[in-house]
Amino acid sequence: MSEILADPPETSEDVILTVTDAALEKVLEIRSGEDDSENTGLRVMVIGTRGVEFDYDLSLEAIDEAPEDSAVYKVGELTVMIPADSIEDMQGSTLDIPSNPMQGGLVIRNPNRPPVLAPEDVELTGTIADKVKQLLDLSINPALAAHGGFASLVKVEDETVVHVLMGGGCQGCSMSAMTLTEGIKTSIMDMIPEVTEVIDATDHSAGENPFYS
Repeated sequence: MSEILADPPETSEDVILTVTDAALEKVLEIRSGEDDSENTGLRVMVIGTRGVEFDYDLSLEAIDEAPEDSAVYKVGELTVMIPADSIEDMQGSTLDIPSNPMQGGLVIRNPNRPPVLAPEDVELTGTIADKVKQLLDLSINPALAAHGGFASLVKVEDETVVHVLMGGGCQGCSMSAMTLTEGIKTSIMDMIPEVTEVIDATDHSAGENPFYS
């Protein structure tokens, strides 16, 4: 298996998933109920996507059974194991407890997003506004719908600048601006080369988001 790094890890690049003190305490509490707790680590992996977010699986596994190409390192008394095929998608993420005390479990705050690009065979026709609306309807909004959100076209300025509004569960979401910047903007500009800029017209100070803390 992979060599377990010293505690703390030698460089920040060794840490794929940061674990907050509060999350560490909770995981260690759960691990204490395992038969061989000292040789048990936390495996965290990406198992798919849910809308515009990654979906994860967290489990307590025997440290010596971690695949050789996994990222394995110590955080305090806890060994964290990230499978090789999840490393890129989870780089820079944080395991924490929810900000809402009424919400149980753990949360992963990940700056990375799965691609929301339209399929290659989607044909966008008509004016710039028509193409943007088609792209939103066919590719982007079906993904956002998993979080009760949507994106809509506000206007096209000078035939090159697109103004997009995030609504529903995306309005007021702490991550929606990043979703628009890293996902929707990229999709629009890749699929509609005439567009040179995408502007977020959302009032992020309004609305309540039920999916993020």
